[in-house]
Amino acid sequence: MKVHTQQTQAGTTPQMALEFLREGNRRFVNNLKANRDLLQQANLTRDGQWPFATILSCIDSRTSAELIFDQGLGDIFSVRIAGNIVNTDILGSMEFACKVSGSKLIVVLGHTSCGAVKGACDHVEMGNLTELLAKLQPAVYQERTVKDIDQRNSKNKAFVENVAHINVVRSVRSIVDRSYILEKMIEEEQIGVIGAMHDLESGVVEFYDETRVFSRADMERLSLG
Repeated sequence: MKVHTQQTQAGTTPQMALEFLREGNRRFVNNLKANRDLLQQANLTRDGQWPFATILSCIDSRTSAELIFDQGLGDIFSVRIAGNIVNTDILGSMEFACKVSGSKLIVVLGHTSCGAVKGACDHVEMGNLTELLAKLQPAVYQERTVKDIDQRNSKNKAFVENVAHINVVRSVRSIVDRSYILEKMIEEEQIGVIGAMHDLESGVVEFYDETRVFSRADMERLSLG
């Protein structure tokens, strides 16, 4: 499989970028790989890169975006932080990826059994991790289906997964709300943003259509911008 060039990247729409990722995940789940010469890709990308997508994911060692989407060198920007949270540094990286480097799609990728989410559910406090987990707390408090206070912790798998889902949705909204640059690019349909969840057991990535923000109409539907 060839590396993306400036021409192929320019010809890629947000929807096409999403399909590239869907196809790659299907290969991953079926234990297939696109035929790539990684050393050749390294040589071809030594003078420039033209990634078609930007993936915000967790630092979890089991959630490498390049692997679960079966992508090669130069194909995607990978932004990783515990709990796939959004902060100003993350937003700046996304603005660089899209506005400067031409990426067409931003994916907020959560995953099942997330340790950071579990820590937030248990209200863990430990050094600098305390501040990071505080950014996940709004998702914990937004989860309203579990009423029993004794069940609102990391021992309750359903509660953890509900919080992880809410966190992805909140992160998508945060990206659009907090970045004027990315908001304008969405309005002009140059880029799209969508949330997704990676199931660690099956390998399947489920894209959340309700979080899809590819146009001004989508922003209005979600009361964004």
